[in-house]
Amino acid sequence: MAREHKAGRLKLNLKAADAPILLHGHCHQKAFGAVTPIMDVLGLIPGAKPQLIDSSCCGMAGSFGYEAGHHAVSMQMAELSLLPAIRQQPQAIVVADGTSCRHQIHDGAQREAVHVAVLLDRLLV
Repeated sequence: MAREHKAGRLKLNLKAADAPILLHGHCHQKAFGAVTPIMDVLGLIPGAKPQLIDSSCCGMAGSFGYEAGHHAVSMQMAELSLLPAIRQQPQAIVVADGTSCRHQIHDGAQREAVHVAVLLDRLLV
């Protein structure tokens, strides 16, 4: 979407978000340099000033965090920076494209995180 917008082939009619936007990048997105384009797309939302959460892995690492024997380590990873950053901004919209990341955020911070595509769909006029 970011590439299409820069090429002038994408026009989105979006309404403004009613809250700050926090982004947690999925590990695969971080590994492949795909977080910056997501920030660019979030920047297309009128008035948005998306903030990237400075975090490592959410602690799930695919199925790792779902295994009972890894739960404590998984939560320790999430508590390093991800979950505290989300708790510090209770009014913010949380964007996390990874399914396991969204589950970790829900379970650890009792917050709904959404995929960037879901947020954009909600904001379409």
